[in-house]
Amino acid sequence: MAQMLPKHKYTILTLLIFSLLLHGKSHKFSRTLSSKSLGFKKQKLSHLDFYFHDTVSGDHPTAVPVAEAAMSNTSPTKFGKTLMFDNPLTMDPEPSSKIVGRAQGMYASADSNEFGLLMVLNYVFTEGKYNGSTLSMIGRNPVTSPVREMPIVGGTGLFRFASGYALAKTHFLNTSSGDAIVNYNVYVFHY
Repeated sequence: MAQMLPKHKYTILTLLIFSLLLHGKSHKFSRTLSSKSLGFKKQKLSHLDFYFHDTVSGDHPTAVPVAEAAMSNTSPTKFGKTLMFDNPLTMDPEPSSKIVGRAQGMYASADSNEFGLLMVLNYVFTEGKYNGSTLSMIGRNPVTSPVREMPIVGGTGLFRFASGYALAKTHFLNTSSGDAIVNYNVYVFHY
């Protein structure tokens, strides 16, 4: 025979269930905002032109391997090899040129048939009105092509809500060491 609960225990149980129902109601997690309410003005298109210095050799490399597959060293495309980098961005191709920021992220050989990299990076700007702002890029970089296009997917600071694209052209490549200087032309919409 089932044991009956005293009346005051039913009251406590009823209050507990009622409380859960009140607090368990659906909360609205999104809403539509006007861009003016966030202080956004008219959208702008900016063009940035700088040089990316990728140094994998020497005593002070700016790109270092962090992972590779067992087959990476025998693969003609180094398939599976992954490097992290913190590369200077300069105004001109000379390494002594004025630094305008850093490119921080990683690239990996992601194509087993041709030399193509998956690039994931932030351009971290340290100069001029963009000091402290960033742009984020992710995309495929078929490095043997004369010009490569990769998407800009976001940003921070003056580049909030950024979208656009980057065009990469190899300015210098040392085929023995792997060191490279790449010119990036970035076209970005932002507020």
